[in-house]
Amino acid sequence: MDLLKPLIALLAIVNPIGAIPFYIHFTEGFSAEQRRRTVRVAAFSAFVVIAVSALAGLKIIEFFGISLASFQVGGGTLLLISALQMLNARQAETREEDVSEGDDKVDAGDSIAVVPLTIPLLTGPATISTMVIYADKTRHWWELAYLVGYGVVIGVSVWLAFSAAGRIARVLGKTGINVMTRLMGLILAALAVEVMSDGLIKLFPILASTVR
Repeated sequence: MDLLKPLIALLAIVNPIGAIPFYIHFTEGFSAEQRRRTVRVAAFSAFVVIAVSALAGLKIIEFFGISLASFQVGGGTLLLISALQMLNARQAETREEDVSEGDDKVDAGDSIAVVPLTIPLLTGPATISTMVIYADKTRHWWELAYLVGYGVVIGVSVWLAFSAAGRIARVLGKTGINVMTRLMGLILAALAVEVMSDGLIKLFPILASTVR
């Protein structure tokens, strides 16, 4: 397994800097302590989603009798859709309903750190699919440990980005964040095509000889 690809894919999908405008919007009326707690919970939740997906994702799709090849094609399609959203300067897994749901929770005084900030704005179906696909490529326990470790890296990235959200937003501005999101989207699109092609070759082996 190429150890760098899962991390690159995760950073592109989660894109903590791209989620900063949502974090600022949802926490606008929060106290400093509430913001700190939101940051901690969001970072930890992102780690949990990634770690659980890496460790248990394969067992779950096996339970439902889904072949990994089919999952790769479906997951690759999800990644490509997310990449297209990012190329339009939108967070990978954002829907308008998620933003309005977050507004309702803020008004109700509920925590928005887990839903919708972490799930699905930061880590949604595309993130879970990525971890399951790369977990299947592992051949040793230490490779699986790397994937769980990447969850820690993502959690720390979310914590750092949200903790410095005000300063990052001032330095980059909306244009800078949009440019960064588009670049991540381009990288993610390339990875999505690779994942889909792997799945298609497994489903239709004749494609491999055609490509050669």
